[in-house]
Amino acid sequence: MGAEPQVCQACVAVAFSGGRDSLALLHATCRAAAMLGLQVVALHVHHGLLPEADGWVLRAQRLCVRWRARGWPLRLRWTPLSDAPAPGESVEAWARTGRYAALARMAQEEDAGLVLLAQHRRDQAETFLLQALRGGGAAGLSAMPAVFDRMGLRWARPWLAQPREAIEAYVHRHRLRPVEDPSNLDVRMARNRLRLQLWPALQAAFSDAETALASAAQHAQEAHTALLELAALDLATLVDDRGGLLVAGWRQLSSARQANALRVWWLAQAGQGASTALLQRLLAEVPAHGARRWPAGAGVWCVLYRGRLQHVLPRVQQFGHQASTIDLSKPGRWPAPGWGGCFEVTDCCCGGVAPALLQSLCMQVRAGGERFQFEPRGVPRSLKKQYQSAKVPEHQRVGPLLWSAGRLLFVPGLGIDARSLAAVGQPQLALRWCPERMSSASTQILSQRDS
Repeated sequence: MGAEPQVCQACVAVAFSGGRDSLALLHATCRAAAMLGLQVVALHVHHGLLPEADGWVLRAQRLCVRWRARGWPLRLRWTPLSDAPAPGESVEAWARTGRYAALARMAQEEDAGLVLLAQHRRDQAETFLLQALRGGGAAGLSAMPAVFDRMGLRWARPWLAQPREAIEAYVHRHRLRPVEDPSNLDVRMARNRLRLQLWPALQAAFSDAETALASAAQHAQEAHTALLELAALDLATLVDDRGGLLVAGWRQLSSARQANALRVWWLAQAGQGASTALLQRLLAEVPAHGARRWPAGAGVWCVLYRGRLQHVLPRVQQFGHQASTIDLSKPGRWPAPGWGGCFEVTDCCCGGVAPALLQSLCMQVRAGGERFQFEPRGVPRSLKKQYQSAKVPEHQRVGPLLWSAGRLLFVPGLGIDARSLAAVGQPQLALRWCPERMSSASTQILSQRDS
């Protein structure tokens, strides 16, 4: 991994593989930056998939040294991907996810708020076609946005409306020497099959295919944006403060709006789109036949409880946990590694715990026999009975129990044991257990369209 000395100027980053498109974009950006007084940082990701990758890093380093000698405000930053695709995982998907994460990390470390990407009109047309062949909806057919925000950065594709031939002409005119990636000839990858086998025939039969498909992607983007705005309006009153979807109100929508709202709600809760099979089952079965749970893959469930649909993560395997300590004596969000969530600590005027009691808490699994007291003048009862009395669903009973000096202090789903409550008027803190899942964000749903 390498980094070159930084210059204190406004900085723009360019995702740079060394191939034709990114080489041309880096060249054009450097020429413009020299006149505008900007600093350019080339971001190179070493995927570790090909033996040529080490040579590409060396070529990138030499290129940046050469161009900097011209007086261009350029530096290079590169990083390897440290992991590898999991068994059965798509290499393309793995590389794309890892590449974006690495680019974002390097750009942030270089104080570059803008990252330029080199995709052009042919790439847009191919993406639209691939999504159509996969049965994609409006979101997929939207293909690639020209500008979007992700991971705290602004990303832009300045050449998205430019034809491939224009970039080839630029490379030829400036005598640029791009690297050749042999994986671009591997027809095991869907995009390569389309590019090498289907595209020549398509363009021969329809000379304006590239323009037409890119235009169709633009129409799909407009439709997708409209659907997101409609979902935001529908979900504004249908999602509770825990992210649950209120079924009674949802069922009042038309079938098309139900599907649209359900799709966007699941995306906001799960961080990824729901499968077509899951959406069809929910639309057909909620709340028919008393169904309560629907599998959503990888141990995730969609659960209907007390008139609300909820996204539920896999149960934490608590039997493997060892007792550990945590300090919750200050407000904030404090992660509990290995427990599948974090504790949220806030100031309060009543119903909390004295900060001194929260300095060295013991986190333990539920072992059986624990007794919890709801009210100051109540009677301690078993956790099972308290859960049943409070109508806490099973999936909200998962998480570490907190003990202070050998006394049970906090139980996920139930809260603070009344025997540990601070007196009114004394400094105190409230606790809440937050499982790891995306919070409901009906007011932020529109941001999903760019990711």
